[in-house]
Amino acid sequence: MSKKTKIILALFIIVFIAVFPFGDNTPIKYIDRQSGEIKTEKVYGEFWLHWLYNNPVGKISLYTIVKRKLVSEWYGRQMSSTESADKIPDFISKYHINKNEFEKQNFTSFNDFFSRKLKVSARPIDTNKAVLISPADGKILAYKNISKQDFIVKGYQFNLLQFFNDSVLANQYRNGSLIIIRLCPTDYHRFHFPVDGEIISSKRIEGPLFSVSPIALRKKVEIICRNKREYTQIKTTNFGTIIMAEVGATMVGSIIQTYKTPSVKKGLEKGYFIFGGSTVVLFFEKDKAQIDSDILENTQKQIETEVKMGEQIAVTKP
Repeated sequence: MSKKTKIILALFIIVFIAVFPFGDNTPIKYIDRQSGEIKTEKVYGEFWLHWLYNNPVGKISLYTIVKRKLVSEWYGRQMSSTESADKIPDFISKYHINKNEFEKQNFTSFNDFFSRKLKVSARPIDTNKAVLISPADGKILAYKNISKQDFIVKGYQFNLLQFFNDSVLANQYRNGSLIIIRLCPTDYHRFHFPVDGEIISSKRIEGPLFSVSPIALRKKVEIICRNKREYTQIKTTNFGTIIMAEVGATMVGSIIQTYKTPSVKKGLEKGYFIFGGSTVVLFFEKDKAQIDSDILENTQKQIETEVKMGEQIAVTKP
């Protein structure tokens, strides 16, 4: 083999490795709670997510550049420019987003659209005091006892101490329940209080900004405990003291809190995410909440359930 041929072959191998998305490309399935159908999620930026988390060159980019706050902040600024508004019509059409739910129809930027408010009638709130509602639109997984060994996903057990960075809280919730609501970029991105209560503490923890897409979580479930996050303790009458946490992700430059007083009502807006996928996590003390059986059963089958903000996801433990 000539020297020229060897160089061409080496270049071909390098290019092949750089562009080919190795790994698990299985479609993301979820349960439509309203119909009971199994559906396939249309993942925003699917090719690039596969490349970042499955390709050797992509992984190098992920750990050296993409996970950094600076990159997400830069992209957030692009999505806040007036020019970014041109992306909105195609995004709405491609992902079949219901414009009739919007509080307003004209947006100054993509981020203005992304953090849009909805009409009150678009998300009815279950007002039964024994009911805990979903704080956000998204895909949900739930675990009734996070201390049990069956809560190990991909060999990783949720690390409360790492998540809270607080040993007292880690001990308080170690035998409790956990609900994870994953918001993809196509979802409504404001989050709301799931129950009436009184806020007793809040904490912000800085961290990297890995994606929380299932494509990423297949590789690194523990990123939920590492990413930038904020959590709030809420004292309630029927559900003990719950913790509501917001977790940032790739291209989510900011988590914006909008609530004004420590006394909060079920369905009241708590805040919103700037562009990107993200996650809301709820923690319950032992025997304080009974999570809806369909959500638990689907989680046992390792499939998410699609929920809307305002609908029941748990009730008071009898």
